[in-house]
Amino acid sequence: MLRQYRLRDYRFSLILWVAAISTLGILLIGSAQQSTQQRQIWGLALGLTLMIILSFVDYTWLLNFYWFFYLAGNALLVAVLLVGENINGATRWIRIGIQFQPSDVMKIILILFFAKFFSKHEDKLNTLKIVLLSLFLAAIPLALIEAEPDLSTTIVTALTFCAIIFVAGLSYKIIGGIFLAAVPIGVVLFSIIMQPGQTLIENYQLRRILAWLRPSDYSSEAYQQTNSIIAIGSGQLYGKGLDNNMVSSVKNGNFIAEPQTDFIFAVAGEELGFLGCCLIVILELLIALECIRIGRRARDLSGTLICCGIASLIVFQSSLNICVATGLMPNTGIPLPFVSYGVTSLVSLCMGLGIVLNVGLQARKY
Repeated sequence: MLRQYRLRDYRFSLILWVAAISTLGILLIGSAQQSTQQRQIWGLALGLTLMIILSFVDYTWLLNFYWFFYLAGNALLVAVLLVGENINGATRWIRIGIQFQPSDVMKIILILFFAKFFSKHEDKLNTLKIVLLSLFLAAIPLALIEAEPDLSTTIVTALTFCAIIFVAGLSYKIIGGIFLAAVPIGVVLFSIIMQPGQTLIENYQLRRILAWLRPSDYSSEAYQQTNSIIAIGSGQLYGKGLDNNMVSSVKNGNFIAEPQTDFIFAVAGEELGFLGCCLIVILELLIALECIRIGRRARDLSGTLICCGIASLIVFQSSLNICVATGLMPNTGIPLPFVSYGVTSLVSLCMGLGIVLNVGLQARKY
């Protein structure tokens, strides 16, 4: 479980980037909604503590329990649907003394599970049996998350799975075949979705897509994104400053609902300007690139897959959040890693990075 490691192999830079962007996130959260700032501070303290502890726990030992983690994660997702708390029309939280969101934990669990699963079946990865089995194992938690409903987390988790199986060595022939089939299927599905009376997606999801395509015709559904774009643009280069009391502030006028979570990037754009937004994007990329660097030197395939999985999760989730805030994608709620308010998300990501740090401590020697 615990091993002797050399301090010079420890990636302190990764902890530095996480601490920097999380501190920036705490400042933005305090400006957006003061009442949630204290909980985020405690979440960061807990997350960094768990990150450091897990960095000294042998990841190969942890992966021995991959089936237990998988089953426990799915059990939590089922519990959400049975006894979870409904907030704003979605049932995504469980309260067991504290309130937490199992889908955030499940994203990390699936990365660990498939890191072990694909490394165990490395020689048979491109067989029909393993490909179909892996798709089935991924589909179960994805279906449970989508049923909450939480389409954005489902999409990010599915993309992370795709990245892991690609890095694991999925044949380019299979990848090419999937793309050739996916393009026409996607076109057909989109055509069906745009038809009156369709039943493939919920009506509110359809209206969000239509509001993104034709915001002037769906002003009420496009309200959030339109104000988010206005807020980001109004910050210009340097922003209006944190905790400003300007009457012209979109945030101060309550034109953005829940600015401390899904639309925290709009708060960053308004208060820190273009430079502040660039700083957030750079820090997210630095964390992801550091994970990839560690993964390239991992001593085995499972270590590489853990690092690439965490990096993919951060990149995909950050991209989705920022694209929604800037109007590049239809509105769908998902937190910006390390920046948005959300203790479960912050702690889960820190735990994942703690395991990445342990992979780095056991890197191959050249």
